[in-house]
Amino acid sequence: MIPLRDDNPTRRPAYVTYGVIASLVVAFFWQLSLGPDGNETAIFALGFIPAAVFGVDPLPEALVWLPAPLTVLTSMFLHGGIFHLAGNVLYLWIFGDNIEDRVGHGPFIAFYLICGAAAALAQALPDIGSRVPMIGASGAISGVLGAYAVLYPRARVLVVIPIFIVLYTARLPAIFVLGVWFVGQLASSAMLASAEAGIAFRAHIGGFVAGVALVGLFVRMRRR
Repeated sequence: MIPLRDDNPTRRPAYVTYGVIASLVVAFFWQLSLGPDGNETAIFALGFIPAAVFGVDPLPEALVWLPAPLTVLTSMFLHGGIFHLAGNVLYLWIFGDNIEDRVGHGPFIAFYLICGAAAALAQALPDIGSRVPMIGASGAISGVLGAYAVLYPRARVLVVIPIFIVLYTARLPAIFVLGVWFVGQLASSAMLASAEAGIAFRAHIGGFVAGVALVGLFVRMRRR
């Protein structure tokens, strides 16, 4: 299922969501401007590498552009390709505005980054010696999806369902759409090693769980 939009209006513009999307696009074009070799260097210097962050295997000095713990944040703005970027932007565009509307602009920034950090830790802790750089906004956006599932389970989401060569559309409850997505991440994580698959499934799961667990706190803070 590929979501296209939701039937869930907001009361105010989602400035932070739009700003994050713009930042992701700008960062991607910056990566392209570096060329293949420069982009690879940037990914190793700014991506989240568990072995470097936890001090198991520090990076060569030429790749130390900033303190290793800060790569938890910088890694959220890098992507491995146009489809990686497009998928993340699509999900953030559809679901991010409602969460920002509910918790407020400033708190949404904190919520997004915390979920991204939780996602990175979920990916890293089972294998702190991994030297594979993790990049992408998927973990933080997974937190947004978890929050949406909690706050708007009955909101309708227009999705495309490809069956063989035919594309069908349907409006389905958000809890179903996001629940299927989450189960898919669990199944993929169980069947494939994330490093081999090239996708950080544990990060997606960790971000989603963090979003589910934290969004109630952020909503209560907004009410106060």
